[in-house]
Amino acid sequence: MLDQIIYFFDNISSTQRGLILALGITGFWIIEGFIPFRVFSYNKFKHAITNILLTLTTIIVNFSLAFLIVISCDYVSKNEFGLISILNIDGFLRVLLSLMILDFIGAYLAHYVQHKIKPLWLVHAVHHSDKHVDTTTANRHHPIESLVRFIFTVFAVFVSESSIAIVFLYQSLSVVFSQFNHANIKLNSQTDKIMSYLIVTPDMHKVHHHSYLPYTDTNYGNIFSIWDRLFGTYSELDKEKIIYGIDDDYDDKNDFFKVLKRPFKKD
Repeated sequence: MLDQIIYFFDNISSTQRGLILALGITGFWIIEGFIPFRVFSYNKFKHAITNILLTLTTIIVNFSLAFLIVISCDYVSKNEFGLISILNIDGFLRVLLSLMILDFIGAYLAHYVQHKIKPLWLVHAVHHSDKHVDTTTANRHHPIESLVRFIFTVFAVFVSESSIAIVFLYQSLSVVFSQFNHANIKLNSQTDKIMSYLIVTPDMHKVHHHSYLPYTDTNYGNIFSIWDRLFGTYSELDKEKIIYGIDDDYDDKNDFFKVLKRPFKKD
C-alpha cells in the first residue's frame, strides 16, 4: 500500500495536483453548507473570488519554482545528504519522519517566523485579514508569502533528505489539511479536542485567526499539532468569542488588488 502511494506521487502530474486542491475546496465548501460553525451574512461566492485568485498566485509561484524542488531532491538523494542517511531508516518510518520534518520546517517554522519578523508579518497579514474565515482562506497568501514558504520547504528537503514523491505527498496533505482546519465547519467539541492531540483541527486553528494577541501568535501548526504543544505555542479560547480579521484601520473590502497592496500600506 505504501509503495503504491509513493509510486503515485512519484509520477503525479500537475493536473492531478491541481485536482486534489480543487476537490478539497469543493468538498469542504459543500460540508460548510451542512454543518457551518458560523452563518455569515455575506456573499459566499463574492468572498471566495478574492481567495481563489490569491490561491492561483500561490499555484503560479509553486509550479514555476517546482524545478528547484526536483533539483534539491535529486541532490540529497545522490549525495545521501540529510537525516534519513544519518539515522539509516527506511519504509514507513522514513516517510513519516520526512513528512514531520517537512511539516515542521515548511509550515510551522515558516509560519512562526512570519509572525515574528515585521516585514514578513505585513505580508502574512493578507492571510489574517479575512473576516470570514472558511475553506477558501486556506491558500489566501500573498505571492511574497508563497515564495517565503517555498524557501522553507526547500530547506526542509535538505534537512529531511526527502524524495520528490514524499514532497508531493506532503504538499497534497498540507493543502487538504489547511482546507480542513480553515473550514467554517462545526465539529463535536469533544471529537475536535481528541483529534487535536494529533492533528490541527478547525477549533484549534480558529484560535489563531482571532484578531487579538496573544491568541494570534499561537497555534501555528498545519498538519501535526505536536509542534505547538512541544514549543509552548498552543492555546485555547472559547470559539464563540473569536473575532476574525486584523485590528487595524486598513479596509481592503476584500478587493483582490487592495489585498495585494496591504503589505505596502503606510501606517
